Amino acid sequence: MTTPPLGAPPEEEPTIGRLIADTTRDFSTLVRDEIALAKSELKVSVKAGGISIAMFVVAVFLVLLSIVMLSIAFALFLDWWFAGTATSFLIVFAVYVLIAALLGWIGVRKTKQIKAPEQTIESVKETTQVLKRG
Repeated sequence: MTTPPLGAPPEEEPTIGRLIADTTRDFSTLVRDEIALAKSELKVSVKAGGISIAMFVVAVFLVLLSIVMLSIAFALFLDWWFAGTATSFLIVFAVYVLIAALLGWIGVRKTKQIKAPEQTIESVKETTQVLKRG
């Protein structure tokens, strides 16, 4: 062991309490800094996400408008080709009802295939039991 230079305070061995206090302080600082970093990164991501969602909403709206226009054009084509105006619009209506019924039927079949995440539920139960024992 070397002796400290003249006039320098002697080095102290840190106590357990001091080490725990320093570790707690450093950990708190680390967590605060990580949260601040996450917030700054999320601000940029949230802004970009909001803009992209707005663009998708506008795109979906325009597609819906185009479907209405296509439906009218299809009904007018049927009117020109063989049916009266009212009959043409009823045919377009019936086509949409059939498509909706088909999609609903497929949706119901897919819904019946949904199962609970059994492995995750079991894992959470085991973790809860371990934490209760500890």
